[in-house]
Amino acid sequence: MTTRILPAVGDPDAARSVMTLLSQLPDAEPAPPVADSTQLVDALARLAAVSVDELPEVVLVHERIGPVPALELVREVALRFPAVGTVLISADASPVLFSAAMDSGARGLVTLPLGYEELASRVQAAAQWSTGVRRHLGAGAERPTGPGGTVVTVSGAKGGVGTTVTAVHLALAARASGRTVALVDMDLQNGDIASYLDVQFRRSVADLSTIADISPRVLQDAVYLHETGLSLLLAPAEGERGEEVTDRAARQIVSALRGRHDVVVVDCGSRLDSANAAAVEMADTALLVTTPDVVAVRAAKRTVRMWERLQVRKAEDTVTLVNRHHRSTEIQPPLVQKITGTRIASVAVPAHFKELSAVVDAGRLHELDAKSTVKQALWALAGELGLVGAPAADTPGAPGKQLARAGDRGSLGLRRRTGGR
Repeated sequence: MTTRILPAVGDPDAARSVMTLLSQLPDAEPAPPVADSTQLVDALARLAAVSVDELPEVVLVHERIGPVPALELVREVALRFPAVGTVLISADASPVLFSAAMDSGARGLVTLPLGYEELASRVQAAAQWSTGVRRHLGAGAERPTGPGGTVVTVSGAKGGVGTTVTAVHLALAARASGRTVALVDMDLQNGDIASYLDVQFRRSVADLSTIADISPRVLQDAVYLHETGLSLLLAPAEGERGEEVTDRAARQIVSALRGRHDVVVVDCGSRLDSANAAAVEMADTALLVTTPDVVAVRAAKRTVRMWERLQVRKAEDTVTLVNRHHRSTEIQPPLVQKITGTRIASVAVPAHFKELSAVVDAGRLHELDAKSTVKQALWALAGELGLVGAPAADTPGAPGKQLARAGDRGSLGLRRRTGGR
């Protein structure tokens, strides 16, 4: 059987050395190496969108890959693409690194300088493991999103464009369909999800920032279970504590939440820092919210270009939502798409803020009337992003099932509008 291998090696000399040895392996089909973590994840995501069977059996990750550290990249690949066997290449052969690599999800460790026998052995073992997993999964008709669900980040082109309102209602729509949903406030200095949902809770995302291994019990203690069924991980009340949340911590937190929920919605606010940049990079869908005015659209373009320069997200992999849209405005969604180079959501949220003012002032955004055109648009957007659907385990006693039976006229309207997505 042919073993497909995708090397992730940033250094050109190291890449040539790896490719030389891979070309000597029997029944091996090495792909051209990718130079950084972003290219690797993008390549795997494109293949996974077609079928699990299109993914390579083995991914080789060199220790000097960037911008994401090698162990973090191994962890992300293992979580998002569990049918791929990942092998770490490193000059460090210590038991500490070996243990860390295994904890991150690697299927093997190859030491530098590379040797044929060791490389062949590790690749063969990873390929056999990958084949067994795919056999267990079957044909793999569904896209692997990790042991849990989908991560969607919601970022604002600038402050005041409706980022938090969008994030909250995407999460509510997914929850009303019966899915388990985590809503994370990654706007670490100015997060307002607690205010929008009338929540007072002393735990926050900052409390998880120093924990090396986030166990289910630790995560449960930090998460607030809202009356709607949403699991809320809030921003710290003291904005300066936001600096405690590093990119590494953000990756671990999002990965832990993804492992226990069908959908994870992350409110990233309008400010880019290392934590929410990490969330945007690892998200299945990155949503950018703007309003149809010159200042906001320019800010959206700046954000997209900055994401590209920092290798956080490509423009074509970003979805832009036009909020407060009106037919009479000069700037329409097609123009926003042309300016930003992103994909525009087919749903545009109408400019009806009066529908929101009462529930926003009361801190009861979840009680927005189902007849609201704003709510209908945002829930239709949830359907477009694939957040609305039947839960993976449709058991009669599941909380999501009870919520769906209790009925939400907004969710019923969404099913009529989107054809049951």
